[in-house]
Amino acid sequence: MRIMVAIDESDGSFYALKWALDHLVDRITPTNVPSQEESSLITLVHVQLPFQHHMIPAGPGGAAAFYATPSIVESVRKAQAENDAALQSRALQMCKDKMIKAESLILEGEPKNKICQATEQMQVDLLVLGSRGLGKIKRAILGSVSDYCAHHAKCPVLIVKPPKEITKETSSKSKEWNADK
Repeated sequence: MRIMVAIDESDGSFYALKWALDHLVDRITPTNVPSQEESSLITLVHVQLPFQHHMIPAGPGGAAAFYATPSIVESVRKAQAENDAALQSRALQMCKDKMIKAESLILEGEPKNKICQATEQMQVDLLVLGSRGLGKIKRAILGSVSDYCAHHAKCPVLIVKPPKEITKETSSKSKEWNADK
């Protein structure tokens, strides 16, 4: 069985990975010596949005576009690469701790589209996603990767809802962050 788990910076995505490792993969083949069959048992996918090299300010007189300098572009790309490496390392370590063979994949583009494309190209049997626990209004405005994938992926999709503690931590961090602004 080929399982793909989508990961990002959220606690919800890592909870989904932990849940999948505890409830799905453990029952299949925890092993110390991977065979050919098990060599790509789980695929971790992370999709980053492409960096916009320009911005167009809104408001009166905001018709001129601003372009990022090459040094800023390089700095942002370096920060994205470091972030990707940290995410991969954390997720791969979780798999290694469970003695589960995993491969990782980093894609660039719109996450919901790229995840669905990857499941189809890799002929995945199950896609596992975390849920941020957005309410109906926020989900309608912001959109939901998990909701989109549930309707468009060509394989079964499991959306793992985080426990209330994680949801409360995330919303309190968000409130603290907004208060600091």
